[in-house]
Amino acid sequence: QVQLVESGGASVQAGGSLRLSCAASGRTFSTYSMGWFRQAPGKEREFVATISMSRGRTYYADFVEGRFTISRDNDKNTAYLQMDSLKSEDTAVYYCGAMTRLKWYWGQGTQVTVSS
Repeated sequence: QVQLVESGGASVQAGGSLRLSCAASGRTFSTYSMGWFRQAPGKEREFVATISMSRGRTYYADFVEGRFTISRDNDKNTAYLQMDSLKSEDTAVYYCGAMTRLKWYWGQGTQVTVSS
C-alpha cells in the first residue's frame, strides 16, 4: 500500500502560480498511475489531471485549458502539479491519488486558495 503526502498549497492572487508536490512512500512508485483531483466547498471531488506510470502520458480536465502541468519523478517518488494562471474558481483542496489495479489511494489534501 502506498502512502501519499501533498504539499505546496497556499493562498495566492489570481494569475499567480503554485507547484503542488505529492511524495509517495514505498518502492513501487513507478508502477502507479498518479493523479490530481480537487474538491471545492459544497462540491464533489473532481478530476484535474493524471499521468501514466510508464510512458508518462498525461490527461487533463477540460477546465485546465493548458494552465496546469502534471509530471512525475520516479527517482524521487514524487508527482507534481504545476498550476499557472490561477483563477478564483481553482480554489479547492487538492488531493493526490495513486492508482494501481483499479484502486485509488489518497493523500490528505492541500488547500489552494486563489483570491481575485
